[in-house]
Amino acid sequence: MKTLKKSMLLICIMLSAVLNAQGNFKNSKVEEIHQKKWQYLVEQAELSPSEIELVKPVFLEYENAIWNQHEKNREFFKSSLLNKSVKPNYAEMNDRYAEVEYIQGQLFKNYHLKLRKLLTAETLFKYYKAEREFKRKLLQNLPDRPMRNHNNRNFD
Repeated sequence: MKTLKKSMLLICIMLSAVLNAQGNFKNSKVEEIHQKKWQYLVEQAELSPSEIELVKPVFLEYENAIWNQHEKNREFFKSSLLNKSVKPNYAEMNDRYAEVEYIQGQLFKNYHLKLRKLLTAETLFKYYKAEREFKRKLLQNLPDRPMRNHNNRNFD
C-alpha cells in the first residue's frame, strides 16, 4: 500500500512539473535570470552562509514583486501603442508610468528596510553595488536590436 501511495505521489509530482513547465516557459526564463542575479550578488557581496539563508527569501520576494509590476503594466502599454485605430491616451499612459515608478520605489524602500536589518552597512553597500553591476552587464549583453518605434517617429 505504501508503494502505491508513493507511486501516486510521484506521478502527481511529475504531472505537475510537466504542466508547470509547459505553461511557464516565460517564468522559467525569469527565474533563470533571478538565479543568475542571486549567484552574482552572493559572490560579489561575499555573503556568508547565514546571510545567504536570511537574504534569499527577501531577494526573491522583491524580484518577484518587481517582475509582477512589470508584467501587469506591460500589456497595458503594449496594447495602448499597438492599437493603430485609436490614438493612445498619453495622459493615462503618463499617469500609469508615474504610478509604476512610485510603486517600484516603495517596493525598493521596503526591500532596503528588510535588508538593512539582515546585513551590515558595508555588506549591504557591496550588495547594492553588485545589483547595479549585474543590471549593467545584463544590458551590455543584450543582442543588438533596433529600438522598437511603435509610432514611426525618431527619438531625439
